[in-house]
Amino acid sequence: MRDFQHFDLTRHNTFGIAAICDRFVEIESEEEASLFFASLPQAERDRLLIIGGGSNLLFTGDYHGTVVRSAILGMDAIEDGDTILLRCGSGEQWDDVVDLCVKNNWYGAENLSLIPGDVGASAVQNIGAYGAEVKDLIVSIEAVDTTNGKQHVILNKDCDYGYRSSRFKRDWKNCFFITSVTYRLSKIFQPNLDYGNLRQQLQAQGIDNPTAAQLRQTVINVRREKLPDPQVLGNAGSFFVNPVVEREKYLQLAALYPNMPHYTIDEEHEKIPAGWMIEQCGWKGRSLGNAAVHHRQALVLVNKSGATGAEVLALCEKIREEVYQKFGITIYPEVNVV
Repeated sequence: MRDFQHFDLTRHNTFGIAAICDRFVEIESEEEASLFFASLPQAERDRLLIIGGGSNLLFTGDYHGTVVRSAILGMDAIEDGDTILLRCGSGEQWDDVVDLCVKNNWYGAENLSLIPGDVGASAVQNIGAYGAEVKDLIVSIEAVDTTNGKQHVILNKDCDYGYRSSRFKRDWKNCFFITSVTYRLSKIFQPNLDYGNLRQQLQAQGIDNPTAAQLRQTVINVRREKLPDPQVLGNAGSFFVNPVVEREKYLQLAALYPNMPHYTIDEEHEKIPAGWMIEQCGWKGRSLGNAAVHHRQALVLVNKSGATGAEVLALCEKIREEVYQKFGITIYPEVNVV
């Protein structure tokens, strides 16, 4: 276990926002997690923040409390008929998991390629992209109760997964420290090509029946083309959740904006891209102080140079206000604002 006082969090959030926490702890095993949380004083529990790779985090100032991060590594696979059970330490990089799966012909995660963050965060956020969500792969989660250090195995069905949400983001927030996640992958490849422009991108390469490796590389190429590298330009990827609205509301807007993109959720609900609405409000490529909307993807807010978290949050709120004024829809941050 690594334990620091007055720790600089700049390298632990992909926005690159300068912030200091009172204490920073990095845990390397389940046993360390149990011992640490069993002995943690109540005063520190009251100001506890559990983070992953910081790719979905915005600090609006210094954090006067204890920040805990997993450095638990390891990936172990067990065959189970036509599937593979893959148990991963919560500190593993998610894209390393996808890479391992594709190289070993374990299928189901390829559409989730290049999503930043750790394994633990994948289970908290229910990460998703290109028609896939990690909840459809998760079997169980091993976690330590932060109030007493006791170890638990939590099943998928108990996490109440939804679009970019779970109980870990709501009523269980900072209540559990995730130590590992077990995923179920298939030995049978069934490519999911019907979301976004994946099929067109593959066809442009002369590929009609892609391998998992070809599909993974195409997803990587598309993401790199659309999204800025946080090592070059601070950002947290998609800043806002795409809103799901009732069909009546969608039909009202479709009459006004015939070319409005949308994705059918069910007979009563449609998803409207937040990035499209932000672009229609004229924010694509614009700045507010040192924070800006990315010039290629309006869903991404960026730290141009030396932005504070308060500047990024001010830009977020201004965008939310104008989207509501124009479309009558409230959009919410996907990023965890601290």
